[in-house]
Amino acid sequence: MKKILLTDSHKEKLFQIPLFRDLPLNIKLSLLEKLEFVVYAAEKKEIVVTQGTPCNKLYVLLEGKLRTDIIDGLGNEVMIEYIIAPRTFATPHLFSSNNTLPATFTALENSVVLMATKESTFKVISQDPQVLHNFLCIAGNCNICTVSRLKPLSRKTVRERFIVYLYEHKKKDSLVVDIMHTQSQLAEYLNVSRPALSKEINKMIKEGLVTMEGKRIVILDQITLEKYL
Repeated sequence: MKKILLTDSHKEKLFQIPLFRDLPLNIKLSLLEKLEFVVYAAEKKEIVVTQGTPCNKLYVLLEGKLRTDIIDGLGNEVMIEYIIAPRTFATPHLFSSNNTLPATFTALENSVVLMATKESTFKVISQDPQVLHNFLCIAGNCNICTVSRLKPLSRKTVRERFIVYLYEHKKKDSLVVDIMHTQSQLAEYLNVSRPALSKEINKMIKEGLVTMEGKRIVILDQITLEKYL
C-alpha cells in the first residue's frame, strides 16, 4: 500500500461512517485536528491487514471493498464477510485486552483506507459523548454480527447451513429471502463447495421445500425447514 493525501472527498466519507455521523460541524473540525492518521491506497487483491496482527489502529475503509477471511484451527480459509465503504472494520478489537486481529482483510478492488492511532482515537472518543455512544453501538452490533455469522458454520451438513442462512437473512413474517451473494460467494460464506451447495438447493427445490429464481428464494414448506433449526 502507498500513502496518499486525505482529500475533501475522503473527509466527506469519513463523516458518513456511523462512528462520526451527525456530529456538529465544530466537532468534525476538531476531530480532524485530534486524530493522528495516515491514508493508504490499496490495489485490488492487496492485503490491507493480516490475521494475527495487533490491532493498534482505528481502520476506516473510505473507498472500495474488502474481503474478510479467517484461517480456522484446521488451516481452512473461511470467508466471513465483505466490507463496503465507507465503514470502520475490526473496531471492537481496538481496546480489547486481546487485541489480535482474528481475520485477514484483502482489497477486492482499488480501495482507500485511513488508519488512525489508538491513542488519538481514544482521545476523540473520550472527549465527546456522542462519539462514545456511537462507538459502543458499533461494538455491540459487531458482536451480534459475529454470533449471526457463526450460526451456519456450527452446523455439519450443507442443508443445515443453507437453511440457517435463509432464516438469518429473511425478514420477519416473510417467506421470501433475497440473497446478497452469488452462489459461488454463498458457498464460500457457508464454507462448502459450490457443486455441493448447488446440488443441495436443487434437491430442496425438487422436494418442494423452496423455489429459487435468481437471488430470490421463497420458502414453501416452513414446517419442514424449521425442523433443521
